[in-house]
Amino acid sequence: MDTLRVVTYNVHKCRGLDRRVIPDRIAAVLKETGGDVIALQEVLSIEGHGHEQHQARCIAEALGMDYRIGENRRLNGGAYGNVTLSRLPLLKAENFDITWRGRERRGALRTDFQLKENAPVHVFNIHLGTAYIERRFQGRKLVSEEILNHPELAGPRIIVGDFNEWTNGLASRLLASHFKSADLRYHLSRARTYPGILPLVHLDHVYYDDTLELKRLTLHRSRTALIASDHLPLVADFALRQTKIQTG
Repeated sequence: MDTLRVVTYNVHKCRGLDRRVIPDRIAAVLKETGGDVIALQEVLSIEGHGHEQHQARCIAEALGMDYRIGENRRLNGGAYGNVTLSRLPLLKAENFDITWRGRERRGALRTDFQLKENAPVHVFNIHLGTAYIERRFQGRKLVSEEILNHPELAGPRIIVGDFNEWTNGLASRLLASHFKSADLRYHLSRARTYPGILPLVHLDHVYYDDTLELKRLTLHRSRTALIASDHLPLVADFALRQTKIQTG
């Protein structure tokens, strides 16, 4: 079996608990995780204002990884939203609008990766809204044929991100009805991931197809990670069964 390490991490615009904005510190934390595919939320990337102000590029270059930006809105003249980084060959990226009317713009960034000769792996990087009715709408849209159940998706799907859902709400239940859900209590002996320094609620989630096997799930709690953002990286190790691309 092939293996894949996926990391999800809300970096809070690279602003740490010490109020300093340091993308290189976020990159150092991510280097510690050893992720193959990294899904970041709350990333601000401003062109032409210094290396560290384009946070996506700064982090990607420090890690030697390729990246795609899922811009959800403009902030301070830059792209703000989700960013997915990869050390695997990239095939495609598409950002889906899952905004609920009158609320902050939100997106689901789909990125396809090639792992050896297997069928593509589809990773969805998601940051849901903070309002209950907003997340109900977003959950329904995510499981539609437009996004997660699109007929062109040929390979295994992995859905990660900050769901802003600390109870078992409709978005979580919908995804769990279509995919396997990583049980934090089984892997971490707790069901809390936020805030990083003293976790009180469960905001960060991992869902995946049953063609994948979740071997390990960890919350990365290094000294640097505890200060770099108000979240901690959630690290999922998957084993992939051989799913060769169909030809002819």
